[in-house]
Amino acid sequence: MDAMLRDRLAWPFFEHRHLALVKAVEAWTATDPVPHSDDTDAACRTWVRALGDAGWLKHCVPAAWGGASGEIESRSLTLLRECLAAHDGLADFAVAMQGLGSGAISLEGSAELRQQWLPRVASGEAIAAFALTEPEAGSDVGAMACRAERVGDHYELSGEKTWSSNGGIADFYTVFARTDPASKGAKGISAFVVPADASGLSIAERMDVIAPHPLARLRFEQCRIPAANRLGDEGAGFKLAMRTLDIFRVTVAGAALGFARRALHEALAYATNRAMFGATLAQQPLAQATLGDMATDFESAALLTYRAAWLRDTTGARTTREAAMAKLAATEHAQSIIDRALQLHGARGVQHGAMVERLYREIRSLRIYEGASEVQRLIIGRETVAAVRSREA
Repeated sequence: MDAMLRDRLAWPFFEHRHLALVKAVEAWTATDPVPHSDDTDAACRTWVRALGDAGWLKHCVPAAWGGASGEIESRSLTLLRECLAAHDGLADFAVAMQGLGSGAISLEGSAELRQQWLPRVASGEAIAAFALTEPEAGSDVGAMACRAERVGDHYELSGEKTWSSNGGIADFYTVFARTDPASKGAKGISAFVVPADASGLSIAERMDVIAPHPLARLRFEQCRIPAANRLGDEGAGFKLAMRTLDIFRVTVAGAALGFARRALHEALAYATNRAMFGATLAQQPLAQATLGDMATDFESAALLTYRAAWLRDTTGARTTREAAMAKLAATEHAQSIIDRALQLHGARGVQHGAMVERLYREIRSLRIYEGASEVQRLIIGRETVAAVRSREA
């Protein structure tokens, strides 16, 4: 086990079962369960099935529907994502989307919907996706234009979603659409489960990004689904989306830690072996200062991340502010750590296929998805002001 990770598991945030989980995941990834493939769709499908077969996807759903614990446990899922990200970004992505794509079902799905989809998510038999963003509604969810009209015992969805991870390979999509066209902003939005084979749903475009993973723009043309596929009350979809993101946002920080830890490991290994000016790179004062900054940034991000996960697990309290802090710090610090690791490698760092070059591409999207860094700053500021006002009241 990586020494940095082993030492961190002695923190009071963790229990013995978390150490056992990490040991098992680290041993599993060491077997290289899914060899690299240039076919991203096929590789992602293979990862989902392999993760399901190994039991890791059980951490994405509650125990009643095939999960590992009573409710989704933040510390376990965050540790899982950290370990997988340190090994392969696509493995982490596969876990992330199984959790995010099915999270709203875990929270507000009917017993029938939960039974239909959650056990299959946990086993890797069904691939999940989350469809919230639209071409003109990204961070501003209130600008959502996709509509769902009630027609008897069905809804008909019309509009588009974009940047939908697992788009094109998912078996179902958790889709957010406006059910009250007269409503403004975040009001009047509802959530639905839309099977991939639903009539009127099509893949409008497959999208390529800096670190390849399945991604698509979805089109709904009077896409007809049963009213029973609605998640929660009509008009409560925005709150459900935010509750879902609150659960999984801290796990994004875990993924960032995984990328950063691997970059720090690669930088230390290279610097201690690279001959330079009659010594090694690691013996040069400037390199030591750089490595010191990297280690400090990593530890501070890890503390924020696992504090947020621990708080949610042990208190059950709303941790919007803490999760936003964790995601902001972990993703921003990881970007900086990886950049400095690449700089220490010199020309070798920018060679296509080098580990630090791969990490450089992998980390960039984490500062954007599930709420860009700018949005996290707004959330933290808003929640901080609200907390002060609450104490003064």
